[in-house]
Amino acid sequence: MARSGVRGEGARPRVRQADDLGWDDSLYDENGDPTDGGGASGGRGGDATGKGSGSTSRDSGSSGTGGDSADGRGAGRDGRPVDKDGDDASAEPRGQGRHGGGGGRRRGGGDGGHPRRRRRILRWSASVLAVLILGTAGAGYLYYQHLNDNIKKDDLNLGDEKDRAAKSKANAAGQTPLNILLIGSDARDTKENQALGGAKDDFNAPPLADVQMLLHLSADRSNMSVISMPRDTLLKMPKCTDPDTKKVYPATVGLVMTNTSLGRGGPGCTVATWEKLTKIHIDHFMQIDFSGVVSMADAIGGVPVCVDANIYSKDSQGHGSGLKLKKGTTSVKGTQALAWLRTRYGFEDNTDIYRTRAQHQYMNSMVRQMRENATISNPGKLRSLAETATKALTVDKGLGSVLKLYDLSNELKKVEPKRITMTTMPWQWAVSDSNRVEPRPAEAEQLFRLVREDVALDGKDKKKATAVKASTDPAAADDQIGVTVQNGTRTAALGPVGGRARTVSQLLVGKGFTRAEADTSAATAEETTVIRYPSADLQGDAQAVAKALGVPLSAVKKSTDVSGVTLVVGADWREGTAYKAKAQDNTTPESADVLNGAKTDACMHVNKDYTWS
Repeated sequence: MARSGVRGEGARPRVRQADDLGWDDSLYDENGDPTDGGGASGGRGGDATGKGSGSTSRDSGSSGTGGDSADGRGAGRDGRPVDKDGDDASAEPRGQGRHGGGGGRRRGGGDGGHPRRRRRILRWSASVLAVLILGTAGAGYLYYQHLNDNIKKDDLNLGDEKDRAAKSKANAAGQTPLNILLIGSDARDTKENQALGGAKDDFNAPPLADVQMLLHLSADRSNMSVISMPRDTLLKMPKCTDPDTKKVYPATVGLVMTNTSLGRGGPGCTVATWEKLTKIHIDHFMQIDFSGVVSMADAIGGVPVCVDANIYSKDSQGHGSGLKLKKGTTSVKGTQALAWLRTRYGFEDNTDIYRTRAQHQYMNSMVRQMRENATISNPGKLRSLAETATKALTVDKGLGSVLKLYDLSNELKKVEPKRITMTTMPWQWAVSDSNRVEPRPAEAEQLFRLVREDVALDGKDKKKATAVKASTDPAAADDQIGVTVQNGTRTAALGPVGGRARTVSQLLVGKGFTRAEADTSAATAEETTVIRYPSADLQGDAQAVAKALGVPLSAVKKSTDVSGVTLVVGADWREGTAYKAKAQDNTTPESADVLNGAKTDACMHVNKDYTWS
């Protein structure tokens, strides 16, 4: 039997439906506020035994969670669509007795009088998705089947097996980290979403994943890290197959915008793209649309955000979200909150990079706000909220019920805001398109590695990085291992060292790897020496090469970009025949633009062209 989501409730005879939630709508006026009617008081809500306290009836309130939001595309679609994300909420009654009545008996005058009919005022907690995501969820969910049916579900990963990252390993206590990809879809596939943003030409067009954030919950549940990928990022995408139409989207040859992954079969292709890039195993995804953002922002009741000058995000060309705020701190909600999360024109240099920073400020502020005051006591309003929120949510099949989301929230809520670290993937302007960005190789990989190894990004984690285990697949004989050696000694400040690939390939030949050959093509830029291999059956061979040269096993990486064992001599080995590995650096790159969840004075800088007086 499925476990009930109602606290203090014993055996559950049946699943209650939407119209059987235990409240009387006649007790509330048209605004949803309590009327004076409702009958006499009953006993105080009972515990799990069903016993009441003999006082007035009162269900216990509970803390709740709030939701994160995201972006949509701005007017006059210029090929740089605008971000957005969304939220979700659910709740459930607490303090009920064994049979759900929750009331003890109140006897009049001690004469054994009969129980009187009482008005039940249920207190609920708002479980808004983004704060659920950020770990502030309190106890309480509407655990009823009609909400489960609202939640849309899709396949977790649509990519090839060869591109999938290995599952996270358990720590010494048997705990494993959780990695959840948060996706903000800009779909204009409903009247509600069409009314909230975008030109008519975009209606029912393939959706774009304009907000992508990887949430990492540490194995010991002590800290949480979030990595945002700028929507303007160019990268290669893996082969994806649409689970419904069976249409195959081939792996891209060149670089494409990261947000187009959602149109390649669904959110499972966005997951596959992240795993190919980061080598981080993703356990779940959550996808939200425009209407979910607005509904959840209204439910929260306002999130404080700050600008350092008056801002109006709109210009004569139609660029901008329409956000208009006065200098200082303003509590935004509803469509105003959506506008904040969509704003690019008006923040800093009008790029997607600073829109991401504004989203981080909003999410952190929302976490703190919901921890301070997250209770919604009006059951009619909350019921409507829960219906809207669950309809806006798409998750992988492993999260496809309110109970599973509730269980996840219990894990996430263990992290205090001071241990939440928001970051942006380190980036650089793309060579192929100066209006786009691409991962900054060494620093982006540093950030991804810290997440893979479950190292806290706030620098407060005492544990050491996980040691890399030797391959269980034995290596071939040294003289049977083919190795391609490439010159990666070029840096931003220094040219490549000529003949470096040939020197190291000869070094390998002298060590018995007689099939090692130098790649004579143009030198590349690789900050640290790395050995790549394409498939699991060559991992042992690649590790054998590493051991022969004194290269750490952590520098041996699986990659589908190579066809065999490939050694790239990096800028850390520009001379000599003895490789000296640097001490492992577990600090978060400064370029990741860190924002701590407890920072209360974060304020967005307004571009001077978008101010008003």
